[in-house]
Amino acid sequence: MSRVCDFCGKGPQNGNNVSHANNKTKKIWQPNLQTVRHVVNGNAKKVRVCSKCIKSGKITKPSPRDLSKVLPKKNEQ
Repeated sequence: MSRVCDFCGKGPQNGNNVSHANNKTKKIWQPNLQTVRHVVNGNAKKVRVCSKCIKSGKITKPSPRDLSKVLPKKNEQ
């Protein structure tokens, strides 16, 4: 599974850690990805999204009413 946001396409960035003695070592900064349920065409689907997209409201989380259609009830067998 790639470390890329499904909405904005944000992915890992690379660069150098620089110490006080000016030593340089390679460093990779990963995006803060979260797995969230998102409504797509009336169905709830799990997507990997960065925290910035969640905070900005690009994600529409399903309401409990929508989830009752998708998820089975606890007492059903």
